Amino acid sequence: MVEMLILLFKLLISHALCDFSLQTPSMASGKNRHNIPKDDALPPGQKPTACWPYWLTAHALIHAGGVFVVTGNLWASLAQLVTHWTFDFVKCEGFTSPHIDQLVHTCVLVITASILSMPA
Repeated sequence: MVEMLILLFKLLISHALCDFSLQTPSMASGKNRHNIPKDDALPPGQKPTACWPYWLTAHALIHAGGVFVVTGNLWASLAQLVTHWTFDFVKCEGFTSPHIDQLVHTCVLVITASILSMPA
């Protein structure tokens, strides 16, 4: 149980770093498909492009990298990539609030720590 709590603490630290310190304002805005730049914010003649999948995927990959650094487990890292991408997309679509988004991310980390701490 102590090992699981230590792992969870490390995962929560990683999550805080990835979601707050390492997420730039450009990434936070760019990962939302509804935040496509307006024509007046672009150079003359340039059309807006939908770069949100790149921003969202980069953000989710940062989280996956954090989980990989903490756990060394590829499967846990891939699960983090998929779940973080999915839940942030859902949040950006307005289906949930930032508070619920953080709660879901925390639940995923609790599940990850629990599974990885199970005896073999």
